[in-house]
Amino acid sequence: MTITEKILARESGARVVAPGDNIWVNAGILLTHDVCGPGTIGIFKREFGEGARVFDPERVVILPDHYIFTADEKARRNIDTLRAFAQEQGLPHFYDVGSPRYCGVCHVALPELGHVRPGETIFGTDSHTCTHGALGAFATGIGNTDAGFIMGTGKLLVKVPPTIRFVLDGEMPPYLSAKDLILHIIGDIGVDGATYCAMEFTGSAIASLSIEERCTICNMAVEAGAKNGIIAPDQKTLDYVNARTAKPYEPLHSDPGATVQAERRYDVSKLEPVVARPHLPDNTALARDCRDVKVDQVYIGSCTGGKLEDFIMAAQVMNGRTVAVRTLLVPATRQVEQGLLDTAIDGQSLRAIFEAAGVEPIAPPSCAACLGGPIDTFGRTHSDEVVVSTTNRNFIGRMGSKDALIYLASPYTAAATALTGRITDPRDVDFPKTSLGT
Repeated sequence: MTITEKILARESGARVVAPGDNIWVNAGILLTHDVCGPGTIGIFKREFGEGARVFDPERVVILPDHYIFTADEKARRNIDTLRAFAQEQGLPHFYDVGSPRYCGVCHVALPELGHVRPGETIFGTDSHTCTHGALGAFATGIGNTDAGFIMGTGKLLVKVPPTIRFVLDGEMPPYLSAKDLILHIIGDIGVDGATYCAMEFTGSAIASLSIEERCTICNMAVEAGAKNGIIAPDQKTLDYVNARTAKPYEPLHSDPGATVQAERRYDVSKLEPVVARPHLPDNTALARDCRDVKVDQVYIGSCTGGKLEDFIMAAQVMNGRTVAVRTLLVPATRQVEQGLLDTAIDGQSLRAIFEAAGVEPIAPPSCAACLGGPIDTFGRTHSDEVVVSTTNRNFIGRMGSKDALIYLASPYTAAATALTGRITDPRDVDFPKTSLGT
């Protein structure tokens, strides 16, 4: 069996499962946030009763992150609903906005907090829950109805997905990032190329990636229609997880020769920086072929592009230079925000490098403009702006205005673009791989 099949088999009590099997799977973690949490709670109470209790308070994690720094009445009401439910149920893992426990974007905070463990199942009311497959878990997005059912029972009926294996070998060029890799893949297979499949990523290039970069790869599996993205755990994974939780877990790996639906191979040393043009993540083009595209705004943030390593990449490009267009930075979590102060390049903190480059004041950790949001959302587009963004989706209206044109890019490409005001291949700004310090 593949790693995905093995996890689902173990969590269903079956000895063997195969693609297409419908099985009842135990939920290791149920994740929700301020957008979908109130709906999930409403369904849970309607189906199980006003006095019902969640299946296991330890396994329900609620992280407000989407529409939180806003005066919008409905958005604030959503958070009030979560707050009341967490108190009513005695939920220990409610990370309330405005409190010392607030963390930031759920998909970056969940592994930071030690809630993601290899071999376990994670169901979340957000399509990018597939991020957590980077740590060897089966992680997938679900709707409010399924989440309400899990909230009451701790189980979900799941059809076992077939696996498509992506083998990435070769040495990563210094101007390439995980975002380029996954955009290349999505550009090749299309936004429906892995519909209801498990995208399993392996190979020497994947092994060389950090955990944060692996998260970027798995985060965007859903942009190809996948049920989940997954990377087998290795020593990097175990070290990361063990530093954040003492809870026991049992990693799983694919059997040698396990049957897969298809296999695709890439030599990453031959790949180049790419962008996804409006309005789909598979509308890809080489960054060097888009040099005539003038941009109004560069946005670096989100669960895909707001991690500490994303900002390190951007700072390496911007160090000692000045941006030519409005540039917005949104750290994904408080931990990342602190890392902007604690991490240095050539003796300067990342924050100091960005401030010297002339970026806008750095926003507090949240999803911010990645999902548009209320009119006062930081970075939300309001006109026919052209935006280069490190986020994961460039759908019409995704960042606010339906007239905005959104190009997806790596932090390297986004930062290079900020310096020139046009889509720019990072090789064109000749950035050095400078030394890091803390």
